[in-house]
Amino acid sequence: MPMFFFDPFYLIFISPAIILALWAQFRVRSTYAQARQIPARLSGAEAARLILNSAGLTDVDVDMVPGELTDHYSPSERVIRLSPDVYRGRSLASVGIAAHEVGHALQHAHGYAPLMITQIAYPAANFGSSLGLLALLIGLGMGLTWLAWVGVYLFSAVVIFQVINLPVEFNASRRAKQLLVERGIVSPEELTYVNRVLNAAAWTYVAATLQAILTLLYYLLLVSARDRDR
Repeated sequence: MPMFFFDPFYLIFISPAIILALWAQFRVRSTYAQARQIPARLSGAEAARLILNSAGLTDVDVDMVPGELTDHYSPSERVIRLSPDVYRGRSLASVGIAAHEVGHALQHAHGYAPLMITQIAYPAANFGSSLGLLALLIGLGMGLTWLAWVGVYLFSAVVIFQVINLPVEFNASRRAKQLLVERGIVSPEELTYVNRVLNAAAWTYVAATLQAILTLLYYLLLVSARDRDR
């Protein structure tokens, strides 16, 4: 069987997502670098702690994690982890990214439905990503199209997760912008730079979703063609 994940047609097929992802990464890096140069009243960790405390989420910790732009919120551990530059940095980039992660903590605390769904869907997406591809490879390699179709259905969990995750990320950014101004951490004028960073980051999620959708369509075409050849 052809090793379709090296298939040039596959790369052409998902090229819109690849181009969008490269552009989004460039935008993230450039807007982050620009916003890092503009000082803020607080560090990222201080801004996160202030917003959490004002929302009554004193039990949510703010920790530092190694790496660059490795910031995330862990619902299971109820902890916000910030990269060193964001944790210590006193810039508009740092407080913007920190506030975004606080937005996720607030979603969790308020039972924001899309976030709750992604928590359930995440294990299924991981399972579908690995086992789905394996079933697809074995099914096509051994001529078992029914197994290949199982792989396609399993991989669809990845697409469902990515689509549901989009409003989660957009909502967290919207909350972040609002909270930063309400708490006096940034002025409405300074919010422009925060907007650029968070909007650029949002495009990375759009690109990941588009790639998942196009990959699923590629798998559908591949298995359908094999089905017709039988």
